[in-house]
Amino acid sequence: MARTVSPRSVTLTRDSLGVYTATNAEGATLQFGRGEGLLGPVELLLAAVAGCSSIDVDHMTTRRAQPDRFEVTASADHVHDSDEGNILQNIRVLFDLAFPLGEDGDKARARIASALAISHEKECTVSRTLEAVTAVALIEKP
Repeated sequence: MARTVSPRSVTLTRDSLGVYTATNAEGATLQFGRGEGLLGPVELLLAAVAGCSSIDVDHMTTRRAQPDRFEVTASADHVHDSDEGNILQNIRVLFDLAFPLGEDGDKARARIASALAISHEKECTVSRTLEAVTAVALIEKP
């Protein structure tokens, strides 16, 4: 199998104390942080896990039929350990999907289990990276 590497990055700017805007290479932005009306970094991580697999499952099932319901909930246990530090454990992603009655809906429903497996085992970069325990380096720019 061929292996390709394509860099990804976001740039973070501080808007105010605890409020930040992430910008990707294409210029799309997302404001987040700590405060009312904002998703926090842990929630963004859960959204990334749910979103990555949702995109995969959406593409694989909606070729057959458009969903009547497509709701995905990511949850985890936030563990604070005074010795080891904070971590998320037991990340769970619940797919609540419904497709219309009929042959096309039946085909979409029949595809759900394999779509979830393919996303988890091969396609979803976010969850696969978490499971691989990738190193993260925090570096101060000189």
